[in-house]
Amino acid sequence: MSRHVCIVGAGIVGLFSAWRLLREGYRVTLLESRSGPGLATSFANGAQLSYSYVAPLAEPAALGRFPGYLLDARAPLCFRPSLSPRFWHWCCRFAAHCTTARARQTARELLALGFLSRRCLHALLLESPAPALHYRQNGKLVLYRDAGALRAAQRQLSFQAQFGCEQFALDAAACVAVEPALAGLEERLAGGIHTPSEDVIDSHALCVHLAALIANGGGEIRYGAPVRGRRLAGRRIAALLLPDSEIVADHFVLTGGIESRDLLAGMGLRVPLLGLKGYSLTLDCARGMAPTLSITDSRNKIVFARLGDRLRVAGMVDMGNERTDIPPRRLATLIRQGREVFPQAGDYEQATPWAGLRPATPSGRPLIDRVGHDNLYVNIGHGTLGLTLAAGSAELLADCLAGRQCRIDPAPFLLASA
Repeated sequence: MSRHVCIVGAGIVGLFSAWRLLREGYRVTLLESRSGPGLATSFANGAQLSYSYVAPLAEPAALGRFPGYLLDARAPLCFRPSLSPRFWHWCCRFAAHCTTARARQTARELLALGFLSRRCLHALLLESPAPALHYRQNGKLVLYRDAGALRAAQRQLSFQAQFGCEQFALDAAACVAVEPALAGLEERLAGGIHTPSEDVIDSHALCVHLAALIANGGGEIRYGAPVRGRRLAGRRIAALLLPDSEIVADHFVLTGGIESRDLLAGMGLRVPLLGLKGYSLTLDCARGMAPTLSITDSRNKIVFARLGDRLRVAGMVDMGNERTDIPPRRLATLIRQGREVFPQAGDYEQATPWAGLRPATPSGRPLIDRVGHDNLYVNIGHGTLGLTLAAGSAELLADCLAGRQCRIDPAPFLLASA
């Protein structure tokens, strides 16, 4: 009889985990409190698969910027201190990671996970292509308005080259040459960093695709199934409790981001997870002048990704606000900043807005570990890199459950390292 694993959370991380474990030979049950797959953080994110852009938020310059963020509602990071002890505990651990040595070490570890994820995703797409995903290896261009910021990016480029990243520093004219839609911005650019190997994909469409593969492969997905508690048997979880039933399994995996944090808290287990609120716009660009490359505006920390006839504009981080409402001021800021870079992409006023919570650890590394009980695992805390790292994280999880040697060093992704 095959082993039974129950996974909680049908976002991109949970779906990849379920698909990978199904391929491993497990009997899989996937629980999701919402009515379908990928309806929360995975729904309308930035759509960029940024394997070579994994530098953590926790880096030396971050702490110096926070006072300004307190005063500027238009800043890319909106810092609103909370009275919650959990919030300040997270912030203190975040500050401890804001050193050059730790930031570089984290970047190395995330690059390894990112490259593993790229191999796994490419294998899936080769085996099971789907036009609705709008997948392309279109490359990514990160723009810099300031010469000093460009020099710092070139230093990071040199550092990452030793780990296999193929990136190129461009001047302003060369940026426009590789992406003609930037012509109106050329005079304001110092240059950019071009990474031809980066990809783009519709995250929600990928969630729907994975859900279909799981169902067709014999896995069970239950929507509208919130977990209310657990039943114990010694050091193990015997079952998870739903409103009208229970799920008995050999192993349980929590992949539901912030909801997993709260579920763990109900079990008396604490994980250092904070919901970093982000925003996006999706506009019709069929008749506009939108980029072909994925673009990141480093000054405003916003990204642009073309998905067929739609342009996704995403960015900003709100810390201390774990609601998913969309304040008019933040929406107006994103519209203004998007229009500044690509004014003729489409009608920004008719764009569809979205907000979601990216569950992040202080270090910026996800948690892929066994926690609390002998058969309870987590695959959470990917921050802004959930789409990029989901496939590789599922691979590490499968290795962890099987008790075999992992493809990459798993130690950085243990709870003790967060």
